[in-house]
Formats: sequence, structure tokens, C-alpha cells
Amino acid sequence: MWIVKKSKVHGHGVFANSKISKSEKIIEYIGEKISKKEGDKRSNARLTKYLGSKKTGSVYIFELDKKYDIDGSPLYNKARYINHSCDPNCEVEISNGRIWISSIKNIKKGEELTYDYGYEFDSDDYKDHVCKCGSKKCIGYIISSDDWPKFGKFINRLIKKRNK
Repeated sequence: MWIVKKSKVHGHGVFANSKISKSEKIIEYIGEKISKKEGDKRSNARLTKYLGSKKTGSVYIFELDKKYDIDGSPLYNKARYINHSCDPNCEVEISNGRIWISSIKNIKKGEELTYDYGYEFDSDDYKDHVCKCGSKKCIGYIISSDDWPKFGKFINRLIKKRNK
């Protein structure tokens, strides 16, 4: 159903190697189940390692619920290679303690699988998450589509300040 290979978006990506119908469960995001505290610790350590360096890296910590995260960094977790898009063809479904990536559109053979990473907008660190998805809807940063209005208001305030 899918294959991992080099991506134009970022590093590697997951691509359909056959047609995938809308509403199909495609791949499970797997890894070590850890506490929120441990997830935050690992996230911060990985972000510190890569931010400001010429290397690119990823955090791979995925929120499972209010108490736990999944550390998807092990190489056996191929779902970790699914890139973000501002116009995704997949979404995340969390149920019964499992994280699934499912299609929200019909996906053609050869098309890269993407989903909205859902990062909340934070005016202090949004610039740390530059988006390279290349979609016509791209806003330039990896911010949850739910927070796009908040991001837009923030940008408008910045523009007004600069124009004064």
C-alpha cells in the first residue's frame, strides 16, 4: 500500500505504491509509550540538538492522550516519515490507545502521504517550524489549520506595527 523513499518536502516520505481510497486506515504510528513528562524531556533534547544547526532532524514525539505520548523515533516506525502538509491527504485518528494515519481523500499511486501535524500557534516559536510542503495553501510555517486565523491576526498586527 505504501513505500518510504526520498521526499521533495523533507528528507524521506511515505508514498502510495497503489491507489488508496478515501477513509482507509493506512499505517499505525508506533513506538515506545512514555509519560508526558518524558515526552517533553525527549522533545526538548531533540529540538535543542537540531535547532540552529545545519543538520535537519525530527522530534517524533506524538501525543497519545493527556497522560501519554508515543516516541516514534525507532526506525521500525515507518509512519514517522510521513511529512506535514498545509493541504494534507491524510489525518490522524487516535482510538483505543493507538494512533492511525488514515486517508481523507482518494490518493493516487506515487502520491506522497501527508497530514497536518497540528502544532498549536505560539508567537514565540512558530518560526522554528518552517513549512516546505509546497502546497498552494501553504502558510510558510507548520501550524495547525485550526490556528490559522490566530496566526493571521498575529501577522496582521506585526504588519500594522511595522507600517507605523
